[in-house]
Amino acid sequence: MQQLPLFLNLSGRTVVLVGEGEAADAKARLIERAGGRIVPVWEPSATIAFVALKDAAAAGAAAEALRAHGLLVNVVDQPGLCDFTTPAIVDRAPVTIAISTGGASAGLAKAVRQRIEALLPARLGALASALQTAREAMKARWPAAADRRRAIDAALASGGALDPLDADAADRVDAWVAGASEATASRLEIIPLTSGDPDELTLRAARLLGEADHVFHAADLPAAILDRARADAARHIADAPPADPPPGLSLWLSLP
Repeated sequence: MQQLPLFLNLSGRTVVLVGEGEAADAKARLIERAGGRIVPVWEPSATIAFVALKDAAAAGAAAEALRAHGLLVNVVDQPGLCDFTTPAIVDRAPVTIAISTGGASAGLAKAVRQRIEALLPARLGALASALQTAREAMKARWPAAADRRRAIDAALASGGALDPLDADAADRVDAWVAGASEATASRLEIIPLTSGDPDELTLRAARLLGEADHVFHAADLPAAILDRARADAARHIADAPPADPPPGLSLWLSLP
């Protein structure tokens, strides 16, 4: 990962935008959509800055002047001068998906965004809002956080009661909370790996790594493979699969 992805809350905050023309107008629309207040020069309350100047020398000088005030700066079409880049965005508020190539190819980011746009239903944001509204009801139904997460994972899985790709999923949240079955106690999946290269993981293996509660593995399993597991999944060094796996989904990863 070459850049740290962050979602910055600009609502009511000041953003410096230097420049004019189509590129500056595009940045202005982006800032305004996020609720930011645009100013043309530095102010003490400024949060970040954008520079949209065609002349490279002038753009570099403007960026350095703004950095001198402690701002992070984006220089349009000049990734080498940027402290941050702006991604291609899929907006299903409150769900936001950002696609970035680190400034390598805006065209590629756009193409990926268009594919995702076609895949996701327009009401995906409504599902997120419905789940937020149902948060207390879910806590009451599944008081243990692990049970609650497993129930949600099952509902949001492909073909599940709340499949995110189903345009009507948002309408079923209340009924799901009221009638969903209890999460399964335990499940063990054995994943034979072909190599220690994470790029060679099968789609099934990658999916299970993203879902597992516990990952059992030999001590010499490459860290690059373990990095594909959920950040909060428990890692266990072991010589063999567990005879009595803990609650939730457990994986046993083995190399040839």
